[in-house]
Amino acid sequence: MTSGFASLNTALSALRYTRVAMDVASDNIANISTEGYARRRGDSASVAGGATPAMWFRSANVGDGVAVTGVSRMTDELLNVRARREHGNQSFLDVQATALARVEDGIGEPGANGLSAALDRFQSAWGTLSMNPAGTSSSAARANVLAAAATVVDTARGQLRQVGAEAGDQRVLALTDASEVDTLGRDLAKINSSIVSGRLNGSNVNALLDSRDQIAGRMAELTGAVTTVQADGSATVRIGGAVLVEGSAAGSFTVASGVTPTGEADGQPLRFAVTSPQGGSAVVAAGGELGGVAQLLDVTFPTYLADLAAVVRDVADRVNTQHAAGYDAQGNAGAAVFSYDPADVLGTVEVALSDPRLLAASAGPTGADGDNAARIGELAGLGDGYQRLVSGFGASVSSLNRQAASQQVLTTQVDLARDQLGGVSLDEEMVNLTVLQRQYEAAARVMSTVDSLLDTLINRMGVG
Repeated sequence: MTSGFASLNTALSALRYTRVAMDVASDNIANISTEGYARRRGDSASVAGGATPAMWFRSANVGDGVAVTGVSRMTDELLNVRARREHGNQSFLDVQATALARVEDGIGEPGANGLSAALDRFQSAWGTLSMNPAGTSSSAARANVLAAAATVVDTARGQLRQVGAEAGDQRVLALTDASEVDTLGRDLAKINSSIVSGRLNGSNVNALLDSRDQIAGRMAELTGAVTTVQADGSATVRIGGAVLVEGSAAGSFTVASGVTPTGEADGQPLRFAVTSPQGGSAVVAAGGELGGVAQLLDVTFPTYLADLAAVVRDVADRVNTQHAAGYDAQGNAGAAVFSYDPADVLGTVEVALSDPRLLAASAGPTGADGDNAARIGELAGLGDGYQRLVSGFGASVSSLNRQAASQQVLTTQVDLARDQLGGVSLDEEMVNLTVLQRQYEAAARVMSTVDSLLDTLINRMGVG
């Protein structure tokens, strides 16, 4: 038999649930701009009538109202996993694209201050000298050749400094990122511990779960870390297959090779050491931003500088060979115009001549003609190797930018999918609040009606 007070209890449960649901909606609105916040939802379950069979009693209750079963986060772990992966890939490409854009600006091609223009001016200066190798303007023309040669050397070495400075910045970035990853690992271990203990004692750990996912996402951006969420809510993080965080224990993450603690290069590939919580250590190659830094330091920059050194060596050798075939103003065979150490071409290349009279402009020992200067000025394809290098570098930069743009489309798509599920929408929350307000009013009306009925039943029945 249904109790006369059952409806009051049902209405009261509805009032309690709607109050909690409105608190959740209010919290969502308050945190609409909070980074890493996932939208909450008040979960409920119907409280059924008695379901235990009895021989002499059957419950006539249609239900005992509604119960709040918890407050859940509107997230999808599969989306979280994909988001971490795509953001890691995005960081890998972005750090390279940004660095190479700065290098490309420093190269200055095409432009009046680039190496290509310097080579053109160098050959043009030889052409000018060939027209008057022994006349009154010869001294100025000879000095102009040496000045143009010095410009070629300075421009080439300037690119070495430009790339070296960018490489130095990337090494500092590697140290900074590695330190951040190490700190994030320890922070995540503490959060894991709080999540597990909070769930055991029935506390609301949603804020901790937000922090867990935010840290996991940042670690994926920095290293391409793979995060696995365990059944107890804790997160296990692996970098390059090596475990960095497991439960409430965290290992360490450091630079193993490639960069010294002071930010200098040690001549080795950039690798990282992961010490597991159990004490084992592994050397790994990271992804994400650190993977992009490693690609720049280990492949992109060394390849470009090696190709540039080959270009400079070719220019120097060809000029020196042709110059040796001529004679200077004193009738002596031409000496080398450029000198360099084969082991470090860009770092040591310089103009070997300081006296303009030593320029071998003539093809004969009389020093009266300018045929040899003309031949140097007309050396075919002197700058072709550099043009191919710059064109290839520009194509690589453009390709990288296209890859970054394409990856950005994927990253944006997965971010939008996450926002649709876990992002806070003011319009949606206002609709929810309106529905909850009407629900609260209806439950209150039920309670008032039942109270009036009970008043009539108790106080007015049998009254004459």
